[in-house]
Amino acid sequence: MGDVAVGARSGHDGEEGPGRPVDAAGPAVNGAPAPGSDAGTDRERGRDGDGAMTGGPDGPGGPDGTDGRRPGGAPPPPARPARKQRSFWKELPLLIGIALVLALLIKTFLVQAFSIPSASMQNTLTINDRVLVDKLTPWFGSEPGRGEIVVFHDPADWLAGEPTAQPNALQKVLSWVGLMPSAEEKDLIKRVIGVGGDTVECNGTGPLKVNGKALDEASYVYQGNTPCSVDDQGGQFKVKVPEGYLWVMGDHRQNSRDSRYNQADKNNGMVPVKEVIGRAIVVAWPVNHWSTLPVPDTFDQAGLNDQASAAGALSVAPQGLALAGAVPFVLWRRRRNPAVGTR
Repeated sequence: MGDVAVGARSGHDGEEGPGRPVDAAGPAVNGAPAPGSDAGTDRERGRDGDGAMTGGPDGPGGPDGTDGRRPGGAPPPPARPARKQRSFWKELPLLIGIALVLALLIKTFLVQAFSIPSASMQNTLTINDRVLVDKLTPWFGSEPGRGEIVVFHDPADWLAGEPTAQPNALQKVLSWVGLMPSAEEKDLIKRVIGVGGDTVECNGTGPLKVNGKALDEASYVYQGNTPCSVDDQGGQFKVKVPEGYLWVMGDHRQNSRDSRYNQADKNNGMVPVKEVIGRAIVVAWPVNHWSTLPVPDTFDQAGLNDQASAAGALSVAPQGLALAGAVPFVLWRRRRNPAVGTR
């Protein structure tokens, strides 16, 4: 009897047919790996056909089967190195520069500090006081009013012959950016007594009158001074203030060279509104002199504004008439061109 090769598979698929080798690979059924092939073994090991590792449900790429790469197979970008913080000393010049620019803008458009060089405004302001001057409201068309303390450029050499302090280099820089008052500019500070359209007069020792109304100046005129000065140099006067000008006087009446004593100049002692820098609003230094600078109540009395109000009405009449004439024209056009509905 001849030898018969009897083969058996390690699985439980039954016996092989007669004469069929044990390790012969049969055809794949429905795409499944054929018995005896290494595909199943490679897949179980997590490798592809070339022996490379592949991601599986719990593969190295995580639960989603990815290997940490971006779409298209591009590797993830390298992590950015932590940005090193600048040294404080490197940033200090930038901070100083920003501070100087802000100070310059504030000085130009908002407020500026000024030093009081004389006794002409005592006791409201004393020598070496520092006041802050509002420079913002004039940009919006506001003009000085009666009773306000204003700083203005010398209108017609009122300070001729007055000594001028010589600042050092540091003071020049600080005054340029507004951190210190300027010592080179010829500016004055006085109280506004009359505005455009007002009539201001002084007879004898007073009282000072504006539009026929006597002012009660006891709260701000220097103690021991009279509201009006009895002299032949300008202390006795009656003036009409033209539009666009101011009549100013110091609170230390017998020690102030103001509008009264400059009536021979080109402006007849008046200060052009355009020369006004701004209104002093607060005494900022020294600390024990700190105070606000409000308008005294006497300038709010009834009847004081009558003449000025009439002058003001005349000055705005053309604009008012133009506006009144424009309204009927606008209404006529609206009625002629009714609104068209949008589709």
